[in-house]
Amino acid sequence: MALRTCTLLAMAVGASALAAAPAMAQTAPGVTDTEIKIGNINPYSGPASAYGVIGKTIGAYFAKINAEGGVNGRKINYISYDDGYSPPKAVEQARKLVESDEVAIVFQPLGTPSNSAIQKYMNSKQVPQLFVATGATKWNDPKNFPWTMGWQPNYQTEGKIYGKYIADNLPNGKVGVIFQNDDYGKDLLKGLKDGLGAKAASMIIAEVPYEVSVPTIDSQIVQLKGSGADILVTIATPKFAAQVIRKVAELGWKPTHFLNNVAISVGAVIKPAGPENAKDILSTAYLKDATDPADKESPAFKEWEAFMDKYYPDGNKLDGSTVFGYAAAQTMVQVLKQAGKDLSRANIMKEAANLKNFEIGVLVDGIKVNTSPSDFAPIEQLQMQKFDGERWHRFGPVMSGESS
Repeated sequence: MALRTCTLLAMAVGASALAAAPAMAQTAPGVTDTEIKIGNINPYSGPASAYGVIGKTIGAYFAKINAEGGVNGRKINYISYDDGYSPPKAVEQARKLVESDEVAIVFQPLGTPSNSAIQKYMNSKQVPQLFVATGATKWNDPKNFPWTMGWQPNYQTEGKIYGKYIADNLPNGKVGVIFQNDDYGKDLLKGLKDGLGAKAASMIIAEVPYEVSVPTIDSQIVQLKGSGADILVTIATPKFAAQVIRKVAELGWKPTHFLNNVAISVGAVIKPAGPENAKDILSTAYLKDATDPADKESPAFKEWEAFMDKYYPDGNKLDGSTVFGYAAAQTMVQVLKQAGKDLSRANIMKEAANLKNFEIGVLVDGIKVNTSPSDFAPIEQLQMQKFDGERWHRFGPVMSGESS
């Protein structure tokens, strides 16, 4: 449309008018006067399919925004593809979104392996790979990858908090770790060791990896129990986290159990594993919890509940991934609002790196979204929490990896 308009102007008033065209509102691939195309890649199938709820929630939230008139007069055309949590498939889908669909950005692509596979491509094409749904520390690297930005607290920050908690409260414990054998698992494991500090070498007595391609990790849990560990740190996605909880209970093992944040969903992990089996598990939180009566009474959660009822009635309100998708989508809409009429890819990234104390009601109180050109980590704080057999209870101060 922009090219056609410029041609007509040139025909009508000559080269002087055409020369003035650059002063008009900036647009980009995927942007017209009435819409902006936003791409997404999610594992709707495969070993991490529980996270497909995030992509669906984002689509529902954008439908809500469109029903309310869109953003600055433009409706969001949301295109979401399944990669099955497979890096080669993620590359294929990213190319399709960028080269065939011509989206303005790829928003919330999920998973450390998938995002690692597309990161160089997205940066070479100068297409925003924005608010990726993975906590790997590598997404906060604006110098080398200026078109990639994270969203959630990074795994090293989370691991440091667990390590510091263990060192302070369980100094004589023997730690066993099960972790996904990729950048995600290794990132959180590094944070755990950093948090334990000098005690890491003596306290961690077993580190057992697993591959996402295996059907079960029961044998790894048997191995960890046999190591003599009395503290278990689980670094796993929902499917495997539920297996860990069930197997630990089946073995009659009673370690102090730490479960990483990406697998704390009551609906997707705890209920399938058996709430009674998850009693006393420790984790962290940065999002409020739909199972917490106090959180449910907050105005922000009532808004979320109304959104779910109207735009995603089939969604499971006990699945924390719906809260995650809702909050991430709010962040994206804020960036588009700040970008105003200039929806060039460069300006979208500029505004993504200019979020100042942005408040999202479903974030834990005291946690706000902040970015800068040198800080591509929007959320950097967490709070400890414990599962009581029915729901999570947060406790202690809001912490960062440095202040924990």
